[in-house]
Amino acid sequence: MTLVMGILNVTPDSFSDGGRWLRPDAATAHGAALAQAGADIVDVGGESTRPGAQRVSPDEELARVLPVIEALTGQGIRVSIDTMRAATARAAVSAGASIVNDVSGGLADPEMASTVAQLDVDYICMHWRAHSTQMDAEDVYTDVVAEVRDELGARVAALTAAGVKKDRIILDPGLGFSKVGKSNWPLLAGIPNWSGGMRVLIAASRKRFLGAAIGRPQSNPTEREAATTAVTSLAVASGIWGVRVHDVTAARDAIAVVAAWQDARQTEG
Repeated sequence: MTLVMGILNVTPDSFSDGGRWLRPDAATAHGAALAQAGADIVDVGGESTRPGAQRVSPDEELARVLPVIEALTGQGIRVSIDTMRAATARAAVSAGASIVNDVSGGLADPEMASTVAQLDVDYICMHWRAHSTQMDAEDVYTDVVAEVRDELGARVAALTAAGVKKDRIILDPGLGFSKVGKSNWPLLAGIPNWSGGMRVLIAASRKRFLGAAIGRPQSNPTEREAATTAVTSLAVASGIWGVRVHDVTAARDAIAVVAAWQDARQTEG
Protein backbone atom coordinates (compact mmCIF):
# COMPACT_ATOMS: atom_id res chain seq x y z
CA MET A 1 0.00 0.00 0.00
CA THR A 2 1.34 3.42 -0.97
CA LEU A 3 2.29 5.60 1.99
CA VAL A 4 1.16 9.21 2.36
CA MET A 5 3.71 11.80 3.45
CA GLY A 6 2.07 15.00 4.65
CA ILE A 7 3.96 18.24 3.99
CA LEU A 8 4.70 20.46 6.98
CA ASN A 9 6.63 23.57 5.96
CA VAL A 10 7.89 25.44 9.03
CA THR A 11 8.89 28.34 6.81
CA PRO A 12 7.75 31.86 5.89
CA ASP A 13 8.36 31.44 2.15
CA SER A 14 7.29 28.03 0.85
CA PHE A 15 5.43 28.30 -2.44
CA SER A 16 2.03 27.01 -1.31
CA ASP A 17 1.67 27.54 2.43
CA GLY A 18 4.61 29.70 3.50
CA GLY A 19 4.07 31.35 6.88
CA ARG A 20 0.98 29.40 7.88
CA TRP A 21 2.84 26.99 10.17
CA LEU A 22 5.88 29.04 11.16
CA ARG A 23 5.10 29.12 14.90
CA PRO A 24 5.97 25.84 16.64
CA ASP A 25 2.51 25.50 18.18
CA ALA A 26 0.78 26.06 14.83
CA ALA A 27 3.17 23.67 13.09
CA THR A 28 2.67 20.97 15.71
CA ALA A 29 -1.12 21.30 15.52
CA HIS A 30 -1.04 21.05 11.74
CA GLY A 31 1.30 18.05 11.82
CA ALA A 32 -1.05 16.31 14.23
CA ALA A 33 -3.96 17.15 11.93
CA LEU A 34 -2.11 15.64 8.96
CA ALA A 35 -1.56 12.44 10.94
CA GLN A 36 -5.20 12.40 12.03
CA ALA A 37 -6.23 12.73 8.39
CA GLY A 38 -4.21 9.65 7.54
CA ALA A 39 -0.62 10.73 6.88
CA ASP A 40 1.74 7.83 7.53
CA ILE A 41 4.65 10.27 7.75
CA VAL A 42 4.81 14.00 8.46
CA ASP A 43 7.64 15.65 6.53
CA VAL A 44 9.00 18.59 8.53
CA GLY A 45 11.09 21.17 6.68
CA GLY A 46 12.61 24.43 7.85
CA GLU A 47 14.04 25.70 4.57
CA SER A 48 12.05 26.50 1.45
CA THR A 49 13.28 24.97 -1.80
CA ARG A 50 10.79 26.75 -4.07
CA PRO A 51 12.26 28.29 -7.24
CA GLY A 52 14.33 31.34 -6.31
CA ALA A 53 14.35 30.67 -2.57
CA GLN A 54 17.36 31.84 -0.57
CA ARG A 55 18.99 29.50 1.93
CA VAL A 56 18.51 30.01 5.67
CA SER A 57 21.24 29.65 8.26
CA PRO A 58 21.81 26.25 9.89
CA ASP A 59 20.84 27.67 13.29
CA GLU A 60 17.57 29.08 11.94
CA GLU A 61 16.69 25.80 10.27
CA LEU A 62 17.27 23.90 13.51
CA ALA A 63 15.29 26.41 15.55
CA ARG A 64 12.32 25.96 13.24
CA VAL A 65 12.21 22.18 13.03
CA LEU A 66 13.48 20.66 16.28
CA PRO A 67 10.65 21.75 18.61
CA VAL A 68 8.10 20.52 16.08
CA ILE A 69 9.80 17.16 15.56
CA GLU A 70 10.06 16.60 19.29
CA ALA A 71 6.41 17.49 19.83
CA LEU A 72 5.12 15.30 16.99
CA THR A 73 7.24 12.25 17.74
CA GLY A 74 6.22 12.66 21.37
CA GLN A 75 2.67 12.00 20.16
CA GLY A 76 3.78 8.83 18.39
CA ILE A 77 3.74 10.40 14.91
CA ARG A 78 6.29 9.18 12.38
CA VAL A 79 8.36 12.12 11.14
CA SER A 80 10.81 12.73 8.32
CA ILE A 81 13.19 15.68 8.20
CA ASP A 82 13.33 17.61 4.93
CA THR A 83 16.87 18.98 4.87
CA MET A 84 20.02 19.23 2.76
CA ARG A 85 22.29 19.56 5.81
CA ALA A 86 23.93 16.61 7.53
CA ALA A 87 24.01 18.39 10.90
CA THR A 88 20.29 19.09 10.71
CA ALA A 89 19.62 15.48 9.75
CA ARG A 90 21.60 14.25 12.74
CA ALA A 91 19.87 16.60 15.19
CA ALA A 92 16.44 15.76 13.76
CA VAL A 93 16.99 12.02 14.10
CA SER A 94 18.17 12.59 17.67
CA ALA A 95 14.89 14.47 18.22
CA GLY A 96 12.88 11.52 16.92
CA ALA A 97 12.77 11.70 13.10
CA SER A 98 13.16 8.33 11.38
CA ILE A 99 13.61 9.37 7.72
CA VAL A 100 15.92 11.91 6.07
CA ASN A 101 14.41 13.54 2.98
CA ASP A 102 17.23 15.30 1.11
CA VAL A 103 16.21 17.14 -2.06
CA SER A 104 19.87 17.38 -3.07
CA GLY A 105 20.51 13.64 -2.91
CA GLY A 106 23.61 14.34 -0.84
CA LEU A 107 25.14 16.81 -3.30
CA ALA A 108 24.58 19.92 -1.15
CA ASP A 109 26.53 18.60 1.84
CA PRO A 110 29.49 16.22 1.44
CA GLU A 111 28.89 14.96 4.99
CA MET A 112 25.35 13.75 4.30
CA ALA A 113 26.17 10.28 2.97
CA SER A 114 28.40 9.27 5.87
CA THR A 115 25.94 10.81 8.34
CA VAL A 116 23.01 8.83 6.98
CA ALA A 117 25.12 5.68 7.00
CA GLN A 118 25.89 6.22 10.69
CA LEU A 119 22.27 7.05 11.52
CA ASP A 120 21.01 3.93 9.65
CA VAL A 121 17.67 5.48 8.73
CA ASP A 122 15.69 5.55 5.49
CA TYR A 123 16.99 8.19 3.10
CA ILE A 124 15.05 9.84 0.30
CA CYS A 125 17.49 10.65 -2.48
CA MET A 126 16.07 13.20 -4.91
CA HIS A 127 17.37 14.06 -8.37
CA TRP A 128 18.95 17.53 -8.08
CA ARG A 129 21.24 19.68 -10.15
CA ALA A 130 21.41 23.07 -8.43
CA HIS A 131 20.08 25.17 -5.58
CA SER A 132 16.77 26.96 -5.94
CA THR A 133 18.27 30.19 -7.25
CA GLN A 134 19.86 28.40 -10.22
CA MET A 135 17.81 25.26 -10.76
CA ASP A 136 15.52 26.48 -13.55
CA ALA A 137 18.54 27.14 -15.77
CA GLU A 138 19.47 23.46 -15.42
CA ASP A 139 16.32 22.26 -17.18
CA VAL A 140 18.38 21.07 -20.16
CA TYR A 141 18.01 17.43 -21.18
CA THR A 142 18.51 15.38 -24.31
CA ASP A 143 16.73 12.40 -22.73
CA VAL A 144 15.34 13.33 -19.34
CA VAL A 145 14.52 9.76 -18.30
CA ALA A 146 17.97 8.41 -19.16
CA GLU A 147 19.75 11.36 -17.58
CA VAL A 148 17.75 11.23 -14.35
CA ARG A 149 18.30 7.46 -14.23
CA ASP A 150 22.04 7.87 -14.63
CA GLU A 151 22.37 10.81 -12.23
CA LEU A 152 20.32 9.04 -9.55
CA GLY A 153 22.36 5.90 -10.17
CA ALA A 154 25.53 7.86 -9.50
CA ARG A 155 24.08 9.13 -6.24
CA VAL A 156 23.08 5.63 -5.15
CA ALA A 157 26.60 4.43 -5.91
CA ALA A 158 28.11 7.27 -3.87
CA LEU A 159 25.74 6.65 -0.97
CA THR A 160 26.36 2.93 -0.82
CA ALA A 161 30.11 3.50 -1.11
CA ALA A 162 29.81 5.69 2.00
CA GLY A 163 28.07 2.87 3.85
CA VAL A 164 24.37 3.58 3.29
CA LYS A 165 22.46 0.32 2.87
CA LYS A 166 20.82 0.18 -0.54
CA ASP A 167 17.54 -1.00 0.94
CA ARG A 168 17.47 2.21 3.00
CA ILE A 169 17.37 4.40 -0.12
CA ILE A 170 14.16 5.76 -1.67
CA LEU A 171 14.37 7.56 -5.02
CA ASP A 172 12.57 10.80 -5.91
CA PRO A 173 12.77 12.09 -9.53
CA GLY A 174 12.79 15.71 -8.37
CA LEU A 175 9.66 16.96 -10.07
CA GLY A 176 9.93 20.73 -10.51
CA PHE A 177 13.61 20.78 -9.61
CA SER A 178 15.60 21.63 -12.75
CA LYS A 179 12.41 20.59 -14.56
CA VAL A 180 10.19 23.57 -15.22
CA GLY A 181 7.41 22.08 -17.33
CA LYS A 182 7.40 19.27 -19.88
CA SER A 183 10.49 17.58 -18.47
CA ASN A 184 8.41 16.26 -15.57
CA TRP A 185 5.95 14.15 -17.54
CA PRO A 186 8.27 11.50 -19.02
CA LEU A 187 9.51 10.78 -15.50
CA LEU A 188 5.97 10.19 -14.26
CA ALA A 189 5.02 8.13 -17.30
CA GLY A 190 8.14 5.97 -17.13
CA ILE A 191 8.85 5.30 -13.45
CA PRO A 192 10.24 1.78 -14.06
CA ASN A 193 12.66 3.19 -16.63
CA TRP A 194 14.61 5.29 -14.09
CA SER A 195 13.86 3.71 -10.70
CA GLY A 196 15.67 0.41 -11.20
CA GLY A 197 13.11 -1.36 -9.03
CA MET A 198 13.93 0.73 -5.95
CA ARG A 199 11.31 2.36 -3.76
CA VAL A 200 9.97 5.61 -5.21
CA LEU A 201 8.52 8.79 -3.72
CA ILE A 202 6.48 11.07 -5.99
CA ALA A 203 6.24 14.69 -4.83
CA ALA A 204 4.09 16.52 -7.38
CA SER A 205 1.81 18.33 -4.96
CA ARG A 206 0.56 21.68 -6.32
CA LYS A 207 3.68 22.27 -8.40
CA ARG A 208 3.76 24.73 -11.27
CA PHE A 209 4.04 22.10 -14.01
CA LEU A 210 0.55 20.96 -13.00
CA GLY A 211 -0.73 24.52 -13.47
CA ALA A 212 0.72 24.50 -16.97
CA ALA A 213 -0.87 21.14 -17.76
CA ILE A 214 -4.36 22.31 -16.80
CA GLY A 215 -3.98 25.54 -18.77
CA ARG A 216 -3.67 27.81 -15.73
CA PRO A 217 0.06 28.39 -15.33
CA GLN A 218 -0.43 31.43 -13.08
CA SER A 219 -2.98 29.74 -10.82
CA ASN A 220 -2.71 29.81 -7.06
CA PRO A 221 -1.00 26.57 -5.93
CA THR A 222 -4.09 25.55 -3.95
CA GLU A 223 -6.06 25.54 -7.22
CA ARG A 224 -3.90 22.64 -8.44
CA GLU A 225 -5.18 20.16 -5.87
CA ALA A 226 -7.42 18.24 -8.28
CA ALA A 227 -4.50 17.90 -10.68
CA THR A 228 -2.34 16.70 -7.79
CA THR A 229 -4.89 14.03 -6.92
CA ALA A 230 -4.93 12.84 -10.52
CA VAL A 231 -1.15 12.39 -10.42
CA THR A 232 -1.45 10.61 -7.07
CA SER A 233 -3.95 8.14 -8.51
CA LEU A 234 -1.80 7.34 -11.53
CA ALA A 235 1.37 7.06 -9.43
CA VAL A 236 -0.32 4.79 -6.89
CA ALA A 237 -1.54 2.54 -9.72
CA SER A 238 2.10 2.09 -10.74
CA GLY A 239 2.92 0.69 -7.30
CA ILE A 240 5.11 3.43 -5.83
CA TRP A 241 6.24 3.52 -2.21
CA GLY A 242 4.88 6.96 -1.31
CA VAL A 243 3.39 10.31 -2.29
CA ARG A 244 4.30 13.62 -0.68
CA VAL A 245 1.23 15.88 -0.54
CA HIS A 246 -0.34 18.93 1.05
CA ASP A 247 -3.88 17.48 1.13
CA VAL A 248 -3.68 14.14 2.94
CA THR A 249 -7.41 13.42 2.73
CA ALA A 250 -7.43 13.76 -1.05
CA ALA A 251 -4.44 11.41 -1.32
CA ARG A 252 -6.02 8.87 1.00
CA ASP A 253 -9.22 8.94 -1.06
CA ALA A 254 -7.24 8.46 -4.27
CA ILE A 255 -5.41 5.46 -2.81
CA ALA A 256 -8.69 3.90 -1.69
CA VAL A 257 -10.24 4.33 -5.14
CA VAL A 258 -7.21 2.83 -6.89
CA ALA A 259 -7.26 -0.12 -4.48
CA ALA A 260 -10.98 -0.74 -5.13
CA TRP A 261 -10.40 -0.55 -8.89
CA GLN A 262 -7.47 -2.96 -8.75
CA ASP A 263 -9.37 -5.38 -6.51
CA ALA A 264 -12.26 -5.41 -8.97
CA ARG A 265 -9.90 -5.99 -11.88
CA GLN A 266 -8.33 -8.97 -10.13
CA THR A 267 -11.78 -10.37 -9.37
CA GLU A 268 -12.82 -10.00 -13.00
CA GLY A 269 -9.59 -11.63 -14.09
